[in-house]
Amino acid sequence: MSLKWTTLSWNDLTKEQLYQILALRAEVFVVEQECAYLDPDDKDQEAQHLLMYNKSILVGYARIFLNLSPCVIGRVVIKESFRGKNLGRLLMEASINQVPVGKTIFISAQERLKAFYESLGFKQSKKGYLEDGIPHIPMTFCRNHATDQ
Repeated sequence: MSLKWTTLSWNDLTKEQLYQILALRAEVFVVEQECAYLDPDDKDQEAQHLLMYNKSILVGYARIFLNLSPCVIGRVVIKESFRGKNLGRLLMEASINQVPVGKTIFISAQERLKAFYESLGFKQSKKGYLEDGIPHIPMTFCRNHATDQ
């Protein structure tokens, strides 16, 4: 597998890239996880978009808000047919590396993935909650050193 990474602002996304992002997010969050919700939430315009390609296929994606305090990583997704290949870890490490050293990162993690995010250094910060019918927990991580991830 040959991965290609790109990080783009809203204005730098092509129509094709935006279509691929929205299709992947709908494929996983709306169809696979059976969450009927409006994914385009008027927040994409303020985010950095981290895209992971295998050849021409968008296999992973995350949206990163560097302009918030704490910074936020969300909409983390790996295409179903590419799971089990450590791509989720690579995607999160690349997402964390987008955040400047010394900044705190917030994620709204699916509860079932708590151990995975803890293995990356995240800690649960408050009580869990339901989001779109799925148990979630708030988690934070402070990137203290350039070598954290």
